[in-house]
Amino acid sequence: MKDITTPVVSKDVVVPFILITSLFALWGFANDITNPMVAAFGTVMEISTAKAALVQLAFYGGYATMAIPAALFVRRYSYKKGILFGLVLYAIGALLFYPAAQFEEFGFFLLSLYILTFGLAFLETTANPFILSMGDSETATRRLNLSQAFNPVGSLLGMFVASKFILSNLDSDKRDAAGNLIFSTLDAVEKAAIKTNDLAIIRDPYVILGFVVIGMLVVISMTKMPKSGNNESKSNALESFYRLIGNPNYIEGVIAQMFYVGAQIMCWTFIIQYADNLGVSKTTAQNYNIFAMGIFLSSRFLSTFLMKYVNSRKLLALFGLGAAITILGVILIEGIIGLYLLVGASAFMSLMFPTIYGVALDGLGQDASLGAAGLVMAIVGGALMPPLQGLIIDMQSIGSFAAVNVSFLLPFICFCVVATYGFRASNKRNH
Repeated sequence: MKDITTPVVSKDVVVPFILITSLFALWGFANDITNPMVAAFGTVMEISTAKAALVQLAFYGGYATMAIPAALFVRRYSYKKGILFGLVLYAIGALLFYPAAQFEEFGFFLLSLYILTFGLAFLETTANPFILSMGDSETATRRLNLSQAFNPVGSLLGMFVASKFILSNLDSDKRDAAGNLIFSTLDAVEKAAIKTNDLAIIRDPYVILGFVVIGMLVVISMTKMPKSGNNESKSNALESFYRLIGNPNYIEGVIAQMFYVGAQIMCWTFIIQYADNLGVSKTTAQNYNIFAMGIFLSSRFLSTFLMKYVNSRKLLALFGLGAAITILGVILIEGIIGLYLLVGASAFMSLMFPTIYGVALDGLGQDASLGAAGLVMAIVGGALMPPLQGLIIDMQSIGSFAAVNVSFLLPFICFCVVATYGFRASNKRNH
């Protein structure tokens, strides 16, 4: 029987909880202002969808590179120092967009994103277990879901900025009356002028973001943080590693997280290409993305409430199954209904990341920070899978199906993996 009287957050840690929770929104903004940049860079740089998807490889590859160093840093020092160092790296990466736009090199933008996500890796490796430690272990997964519920608030703002201040102002995306891109018909001189203008438009929100991050750095540095979980037992990292790889629930959680993040990024990145196949402009397609995030946000608060009464593992399994069925409709149903189903899949994705995280870390104790690093490294799924989906989309058609529809077989497989983990974890808990 679940105890519904234990507080999710105790009064003595409310201020630190709010500040750390605000970071979830801060990296949500970075995630979802960046997703539409695949389409934006594809047009302005005149590169293929697969090459443009290297934006995601750079962005999520930073997580894979820095997650373990971040965990080792936290083990040696503290959660607070890990967060502060993450904010420094985040700000540097965002501010590097200024010289990247000056040089007009796609590779420089990729490097900036790569460094930016070094910071995000530190923040996620640190903030997630820090939130889990801020109270009773029975409410840990609910507490993390509550904090993670503010991640899509930042994501919505990132999508709004991308739509209203970037995509809608790109001259390279202007179309003629027939719906064809004007940019592709221009001469080299005209294209060069538009490229300079559009890269400056892409640059500015990231530079502003860099200064916002510096502001957060100052506030958190002056705030006293709770010591719970702040200094874990300094056990040998190699011993922790061996314990983790011998824990089936944890290893399966890392695998499930990798597939979930891949599915999430594919669904939100290529909603623009799916809509484009229906003749919808990038700006309008981004509005569908914003609507999807609104559904995601609402569903995350709902699922956090449901966890008060229903086992989180069982909810994960049911939501994974629901997402798989929805994406199957995206594959098989061409037209606006398929687009609506793609938007609706976000309702089922809402609880997946924090719930997989909480279930996989359950009972790890002193191994939690290194375990968190493995789960953050699993975000590499968002780096590896979008370029593969981009290759499929570039095929234009596969048999009688549009290639963009067929490409969603990849998210379908991912959601099946998540559902399987939920069912397995639920069955283990019941035995």
